[in-house]
Amino acid sequence: MLDRVKRVSIYQPEQPGLRFPEVPAFATPAEERRHRKERLVAACRSFALHGLDYGFAGHLTVRDPEHPHLYWTNPMAVHFSQVKVSNLILADHSGRVVEGDHAINRAGFVLHAAVHEAHPDIVAMCHAHTVHGVAFAALGKKLEPITQDAAVFFEDHVVIGDQAGKVAVEDGAGAGIAAHFKGVKAAIHQNHGLLTVSRHSIEAAAFWFIALERCCQQQLMIDATGIAPKLVPPDKARFSREHVGSEYIGWLHFQPIWGQLVQSQPDMFD
Repeated sequence: MLDRVKRVSIYQPEQPGLRFPEVPAFATPAEERRHRKERLVAACRSFALHGLDYGFAGHLTVRDPEHPHLYWTNPMAVHFSQVKVSNLILADHSGRVVEGDHAINRAGFVLHAAVHEAHPDIVAMCHAHTVHGVAFAALGKKLEPITQDAAVFFEDHVVIGDQAGKVAVEDGAGAGIAAHFKGVKAAIHQNHGLLTVSRHSIEAAAFWFIALERCCQQQLMIDATGIAPKLVPPDKARFSREHVGSEYIGWLHFQPIWGQLVQSQPDMFD
């Protein structure tokens, strides 16, 4: 039996010798940087797979492991499906590109740089203009614990009304939004869309974004029936969140996506 002290989730097998994803450890910052860049590319490709693209809108970021004042992000005006290791850009909190050939997304810099600067514990952040997330954001309300899946966001997301509907392109526009990310993994920005963060990995931030979009779709479908749903009681919602809504579980959920992309899209490592 595995030492229970070393287990962070009941989903980790107790029976030894079974194949199961393991959170990697790194010998050098360079090794960890390569890992984060590859997973950032995979996160972008996963957004393409799930139809989360909208023109040049959408930005995913991950903090550099050696230089935490810098972060890697997808290049401006490159489709999620065409993001690869070689065209990622590295930027600082002022929006200056310090490595890479492409320009940075202005709105992405204003929002993401503010969050990364205000919260040194946040490793990664995701945002995209999605059909169901944007539609749900127009309601200006939180998700309800209508399902076990939605329960992972119970008491772990906020609705942000600051600057609702105004494009964030001015310096300082992200500061007010950044203040809302203390202790939560997701936000619904009214009249704008969804944002997720992770203090663990880009994989967790990306999966929770995919999950949040899906939960918004389900909430809209249920609301359209006109029938009030039976909610998961708060105690059970918290129980589900603790077991299937952790950073580790978000990372674990992304592993089959990673595996599928490695086999089907090897060009992402170019």
